[in-house]
Formats: sequence, structure tokens, C-alpha cells
Amino acid sequence: MRQRAEEVRAEAVAADLAELGRLRHYLIFGRKDRRADREKLMSAIDDYVGEMTGDRAALHAKNHKCG
Repeated sequence: MRQRAEEVRAEAVAADLAELGRLRHYLIFGRKDRRADREKLMSAIDDYVGEMTGDRAALHAKNHKCG
């Protein structure tokens, strides 16, 4: 019973992360109205993800190289 509850929670977290990832991607690449502070919105998403997973950067691009 406990294992199933943990599986259900993991599925719920994964679904939330997928939606938040889409929102974060939209803020970076697709938003039309530039008046809102994108960095503030992305920081709020990252904070929320950090509370859910313990990893604030869980939605950040992987294998990204600068320069």
C-alpha cells in the first residue's frame, strides 16, 4: 500500500514537472508580451520545483555548454 502511494506521488510529481517544463520553455522561447519580468517568473518556477524535488535546477537544460 505504501509503495503504491509513493508511485502515485512520483507520477503526480512527474506530471507537474512536465507542465512546469512547458511553461518554462514558453517563457524562454515563446512569450509574446515582454512587459512581465521573465526572470522573476522563471525564478518562481525554479523555487517551486526545488520544493517538490529538492533540485531547483531540475528543469534546466541538460548538456548545455557555454562558449
